[in-house]
Amino acid sequence: MTQGVGEAGMGASGNVVLRKAGQAGRITLAKPKALNALDHDMALAIHAALDAWAKDETVKLVVIDAVGEKAFSAGGDIAALYHEGKAGRFDPARRFFADEYRMNRAIARFPKPYVAMMDGIVMGGGVGLSAHGDLKIVTERSMVAMPECGIGLIPDVGGSLVLARAPGRLGEYLGLTGFRMKAADAILTGFADRYLPSAKIGEAIGRLESTGDPRALDDLFEAPEPGILESRMGEIDRFFGKPDAPGILAALEADGGDFALRTAETIRRGSPLSVAVTLELVRAARADPAIETALQREYRYTHRAQSMGDFLEGTRAVVIDKDKNPRWSADRVEDLPQESVAAMLAPLGKDELAF
Repeated sequence: MTQGVGEAGMGASGNVVLRKAGQAGRITLAKPKALNALDHDMALAIHAALDAWAKDETVKLVVIDAVGEKAFSAGGDIAALYHEGKAGRFDPARRFFADEYRMNRAIARFPKPYVAMMDGIVMGGGVGLSAHGDLKIVTERSMVAMPECGIGLIPDVGGSLVLARAPGRLGEYLGLTGFRMKAADAILTGFADRYLPSAKIGEAIGRLESTGDPRALDDLFEAPEPGILESRMGEIDRFFGKPDAPGILAALEADGGDFALRTAETIRRGSPLSVAVTLELVRAARADPAIETALQREYRYTHRAQSMGDFLEGTRAVVIDKDKNPRWSADRVEDLPQESVAAMLAPLGKDELAF
């Protein structure tokens, strides 16, 4: 797909196409070979488009979709941030995260309907582009997850707040394990709202463009294939209601059942620092559910992630060298000093995220 400027007159990154079509502002992620990973220029272009469309009376709603069948967006472009960080240049990542989070807030506060076509992989930054919208649509190809603990990050882009809103203790479970949800589970947890077969996406977007009204899709939605999380909620609530990460792991490993042991093994593969901070962030967002404060708390971690956290090592092991053998700053979450968690989440003073 080629770059477009469109009637609204805003510029666009070559990896995202922004235009007006009928009564809709259209955002199309156009970086399919990289699974539509979000980069800094894309985040800035999307935010600028939203600001313009918020004031444009001819735009009744916004629709975001993506090129390709494999991914809506598999997250942020972290490989580039890794190379900058390894060279001791931390500012590019800090600027990216700050501008991405401001864009996430603009989506959450957008004054018109925002409709996301979450077809394919939706992870990390892709959640930030979809989960704060008004109508979040998944298909039979959707796979939704927040797997950041595996690369030494935390569920950010406002993800801690989305997790906090999930029923029971599903937020803790999803954040600590990175469990990959299909359509029904994404709807159950609040990451999505409705299910639509992928073959009907074109028709749905056409209706939105012509009517400017999300209700025009009501007769297209179907029931997805059943998920698996609902049947596990009792167990998940019992394990993940413990006061801290070591308590959760102790309960899982003491149980000894197949689900419990597999879950504990998954958590132990992640960064102990990320696991402990994620648990704190989800519970903080549940107590204080404003998008701005959730993003500010997350930014305290990501601002420090390269200089003090496990992000560079996690990215090396998973994305760069792909040896899947990260050497975390602590071997186990039980060995992690609570001071390390507090240090990652301490206020940033003049560097605090502002909107």
